[in-house]
Amino acid sequence: MLYESEAAERQHLRDIINKLRAALAAMEDKVSDAYQDIIEAKKYLWINMAQLDPAERAANRVDISLSIDAGEKAVAKRQRIGKLVGSPYFGRVDFKAEDRPEADACYIGVHAFSEEDGQRNLIYDWRSPIASLFYDFHVGKAHYEAPMGRVEGEMTAKRQYKIKDGVMDYMIESSMNINDDVLQKELSSSSDEKMKNIVATIQQEQNRIIRNETAGELIIQGVAGSGKTSVALHRVAYLLYRFKETLTSSNVLIISPNKAFSDFISNVLPELGEEMIMETSMEELAAQELGSLCRFQTFYEQAAVLLEERDGAFAERIRFKARLELIRELEEFAKHAESFFFEAEDIVLDRVTIAKEVVMNSYLAAAGLPLQQRLAKTAAVIGGQTRTEDGERLTPAAVKKIKTAVKKMFGAQNMLALYKAFYDHIGRPEMFKPLGKKTIEFADVFPLIYLKMLIEGTEPMQLVKHLLVDEMQDYAPVQYAVLAKRFPCKKTILGDATQSVNPYSSTTLAEIKKVFQRAETVELLKSYRSTLEITNFALQIKPNPDLVPVERHGEEPQVTGYGCIQQEMDGIRALCRRFLNGKLHSLGIVCKTKAQAERVVQGIGDLHADVHLLDFDSDGFREGITVTFAHMAKGLEFDQVIVPFADRETYFTELDRSLLYVACTRAMHRLHVTYAGEITPFLKQVGK
Repeated sequence: MLYESEAAERQHLRDIINKLRAALAAMEDKVSDAYQDIIEAKKYLWINMAQLDPAERAANRVDISLSIDAGEKAVAKRQRIGKLVGSPYFGRVDFKAEDRPEADACYIGVHAFSEEDGQRNLIYDWRSPIASLFYDFHVGKAHYEAPMGRVEGEMTAKRQYKIKDGVMDYMIESSMNINDDVLQKELSSSSDEKMKNIVATIQQEQNRIIRNETAGELIIQGVAGSGKTSVALHRVAYLLYRFKETLTSSNVLIISPNKAFSDFISNVLPELGEEMIMETSMEELAAQELGSLCRFQTFYEQAAVLLEERDGAFAERIRFKARLELIRELEEFAKHAESFFFEAEDIVLDRVTIAKEVVMNSYLAAAGLPLQQRLAKTAAVIGGQTRTEDGERLTPAAVKKIKTAVKKMFGAQNMLALYKAFYDHIGRPEMFKPLGKKTIEFADVFPLIYLKMLIEGTEPMQLVKHLLVDEMQDYAPVQYAVLAKRFPCKKTILGDATQSVNPYSSTTLAEIKKVFQRAETVELLKSYRSTLEITNFALQIKPNPDLVPVERHGEEPQVTGYGCIQQEMDGIRALCRRFLNGKLHSLGIVCKTKAQAERVVQGIGDLHADVHLLDFDSDGFREGITVTFAHMAKGLEFDQVIVPFADRETYFTELDRSLLYVACTRAMHRLHVTYAGEITPFLKQVGK
């Protein structure tokens, strides 16, 4: 039935909510019954254990397992229906297929819901094939890809709704402009402490990315505020829906910059009805790969040194190891080491001597294997073929001595020594500078891991079938080479080249594509996060002619100068009080360094409000006043942002320009920049 008037639509909503509530009550009963079945089965098994033969006990355990499985499915369905009760759907398309006499109304929600007999869909899942009509077409000729092939037809109507707590706030006829009115309403709302799903406002270019099923590696270059992280997470949800038989949440891994960011995005997949996915960081991966070989500086410790010490040699070492050519140089050195670091010697045992020529021949015959496997194969072949003077096989103890002897014939006795030899080999020994005994700089971590993989081989992570890498611009090419070896699976890689917080080791889109040569590349150029005024302000700091801002207006950003630091802190406290007395939900004070952030926390401690320092050790993101620094703020967003200490001494290098740009682009609705003394040169032209 097609509901034309708003009154009819409101009645339809009430009918759907009543059916959802009835279904929810039925699911409550099913969950309760399943729980009772499990209790009874366990009780029966316990009481009759002695009388049951092994086959009966096994059968009862299977029954219990099936009851648990059924109960878990009932709980999951109950949760999905429960979410729909408050907001059953957000869109509707009326579509007349070519082979149908009239149009059908398709309501689209976060989850699907059907009649009790399952014969008629009352709500379609946003990931279903027919739901793509809502995102991709205006009223008129349209089509969608179904499992049996393309379905051609005509979209005769399209509506969007805002339903909250079971009440329709508004209904918009959107036959011409896709999502514009709803998008403006959503963007104008205040932020939450967690990232929200965007199913009601997915744009056409975003939908193409989400529904891309074919790309082996998909690289998303997205400007600040383009929603690239949200799009990537919705893409994961879509793939889990589309390939539910072969892909589960346990097969997906996300590499994120820090735990606070992981917490910020943690709501998206559960809101979409999917389980949380595994999450890790580059440092955690590195620790797994290096084991007890050595300790290392973290990425954030490296960043702190760059910002606070201004060590030119340190920056040059980082830049040298971020070159794309380093991958080839390490590969060539590994081959060189296999050929020239191995010096065969005679092996003298109690009852036999093995000539060095025999050892070398066995080593050459094992060519093609990673070095550690090659050495093991060489020793195994020699041990298996060698006989004593009496024609007897060697004892296990003798074979073990052969293994030890062959291993010692390789020039470097551990990977750290071999890695140091690499820099001697290429004539740049000054490029390797350990921080202490068995402690290396962060820039050395992934070159060392890559060399280790080339020498020792690596076991691909088979459990991971899809890898999601965020903040792609902050990882060097050799880090991608490591990921390619460790995770030979499909990948979604996303970031923004203009938001690098470490220009000495940032990677361009072109360089990433040279590592993943078959990757598909897409760009998201439209920025949704900030008002037009804030976006234009940020673009004066770091121009990006490709960025297209959504035309949503708000207050002009304010730049305020003070006579001294104390006056500036007084001004920041006043801005915080204004925030606390207003209607916005989140305020971010984004400094350049952690030391500055700690100073601000001390300076506003008398506000009698929740003030949170967000630093490397933080594992959560909360509403209220958050004080942090640009390296930690990437990917986050706040209703209001204060950027303090924007003076010439603080922001003057190209790295500082990037950090200032990142800080300003965290703001959704309101931006204040403060400074004492002389303003940074990056803001001198702002407003002129």
